[in-house]
Amino acid sequence: WLREGVHVTSVGTHHPDRREIDGETIAKAKVVVDLKEACLKEAGDLIIPLKEGLITGEHIYAELGELVAGIKPGRISPNEITFFKSVGLALQDLAVARLAYEKARELGVGLEFKP
Repeated sequence: WLREGVHVTSVGTHHPDRREIDGETIAKAKVVVDLKEACLKEAGDLIIPLKEGLITGEHIYAELGELVAGIKPGRISPNEITFFKSVGLALQDLAVARLAYEKARELGVGLEFKP
């Protein structure tokens, strides 16, 4: 039911028995994940279609880092349906925390804690 060339991102659930996106969409899409190992353990959006036989582990095209580093190309056709699944990385949390901390210091807001 999706148009050609659409992109879908799923970041909401990271439970192996829950999903936001139907298996047919996953099967039609070029799948990119933040971290393959984590997604295959936590992401029902991928685990459920795997169990249903709609996809195999090879259906995961790339990790986000491979696209960013230029190791693999992203979309190669304007008609491709692409799907990104993120279960979150601790490094992302740390990066956001640092930015929030720096902004709070810049604005002079928040409380400073002594160790």
